[in-house]
Amino acid sequence: MDDYPLLNLFWTMLWFFLWVMWFFLLFKIITDIFRDHSLHGWGKAGWLILVLLVPFIGVFIYVIARGRSMHERDAKQIKENEAAFRSYVQQAAGSGGGGGSADELSKLSALKDKGDISQEEFDRAKARILA
Repeated sequence: MDDYPLLNLFWTMLWFFLWVMWFFLLFKIITDIFRDHSLHGWGKAGWLILVLLVPFIGVFIYVIARGRSMHERDAKQIKENEAAFRSYVQQAAGSGGGGGSADELSKLSALKDKGDISQEEFDRAKARILA
């Protein structure tokens, strides 16, 4: 350790961190190229060749040219995944026997039959459940 000063250790760690971040950015761009549905075969092939053959320039050109749409595709993918997850959770919770819309409608009908709620309140609650 005497041959390698502390400043050189920090310098090496910085370069290693930048190297890891570079590969992260490169893989992120490659996945974005294949995720983009507005690009077709030759467009994807051209960007991929540019990014792989001339990596530094290709990545910088891609980030400058398509950086904003890259963010929009990420946000869209996150929203779709979140909606699919919510739908799955609601479906799994509803089909667990604990209470689906049919169970809630039967309880609501029982309340209306007993006279605890009016027909208008029943219709509003029914529309909310079925929506």
